[in-house]
Amino acid sequence: MYQLTGKRILLGVTGGIAAYKAAVLLRLLQQHGAVVRVVMTRNACEFITPLTMQALSGKPVHTELLDLETESAMGHIDLARWADLVLIAPASANFIARYSNGFAEDLLSTLCLATSSPVMLAPAMNQQMWLNAATQENLKKIIARGIAVIGPAEGDQACGENGPGRMIEPEEIASLAAKSFETNILSGSRLLVTAGPTREAIDPVRFISNRSSGRMGYAVAMAAVEAGAEVSLISGPVNLSAPDRAELINVTSAAEMYSAVMQKISTTDIFISAAAVADYSLDTIAEQKIKKSSDSYELSLQKNPDILAEVAALNSAPFTVGFAAETENLELNAQTKLRSKKLDMIAANQVGEDLGFDSEMNALTVFWGAEHKQLQKASKTRLARTLITLIADQYNEKNINKTH
Repeated sequence: MYQLTGKRILLGVTGGIAAYKAAVLLRLLQQHGAVVRVVMTRNACEFITPLTMQALSGKPVHTELLDLETESAMGHIDLARWADLVLIAPASANFIARYSNGFAEDLLSTLCLATSSPVMLAPAMNQQMWLNAATQENLKKIIARGIAVIGPAEGDQACGENGPGRMIEPEEIASLAAKSFETNILSGSRLLVTAGPTREAIDPVRFISNRSSGRMGYAVAMAAVEAGAEVSLISGPVNLSAPDRAELINVTSAAEMYSAVMQKISTTDIFISAAAVADYSLDTIAEQKIKKSSDSYELSLQKNPDILAEVAALNSAPFTVGFAAETENLELNAQTKLRSKKLDMIAANQVGEDLGFDSEMNALTVFWGAEHKQLQKASKTRLARTLITLIADQYNEKNINKTH
């Protein structure tokens, strides 16, 4: 279940005897690479203690909507933005009833209303409660809103009865959670992504670089893999693990990245330039370490090839997507870059506190043609999946127009 690597899952636990299985589920999600935070209702705390879930997750368990300590660090809105998936297991009949009617009277129900991420419910209740017309009507309302309901299973129940209502096993829930990230909207396409910074050597021990962590590019590559694309990732120096099922090509300098891109570009359908490539490199690299000898020292720089512009200018250019990290005039600068480099699409972000470089969070404004779409602040993994969906829509539309 490598689809869970790096995924942020908010595990909601409601009241019911099946709550003990949430501990097993938590460990399974973590074993397959997910980062898990736990929210428990008051009734859930009667069946399994928050201390147990905290010990297993290594993170504080959230139980109160108006917990001042929690609110100062990560309030319900922040948790809702943080999650890639909200998974409620077990989901009691009471929770389903409140959720279907839009109640926001505790932390978990409030989070479910506040999140724009997918929500998945694993019901667990007495078989007669499950079969009750009110429960079935509540489920229809939830499903109609796009909420995934997984299970329940049939069998012996804690109350001594037998029938539908048992929560499906943790292994199956973890597997379905992983599959929920697979979209296959880019099946059959070949995608090339650049990520991270480049380093331009000054001497054997010094270099010019930038603050790019590579997280956005790596997240885009992983989202493309989940979308069914064949992905190659050309990466500058970063401290990140290679995405599963993506070919990783490591480079250091802008020249090396340029060479690697040009070797791959003829067999590429979609090119996404998320790397922060140095605009300039040294005219001459010192063979030995430069010694401090005066109060000032001048470096002579030469312009590096513009990888993105050269790819977009090819006769048989792929669908080309650029990134623009801006400190001012975001819309103007991004649209200027979109037009001047003849790109199909550009994703622009404002560099600032807790956004962009050195952060796991970001916010994007995506431009294409005369249109644009704002992607609100969220984890880079979640933004990457939304961006890949936009790219797939425009890429497929462009291909349809070519055939007519």
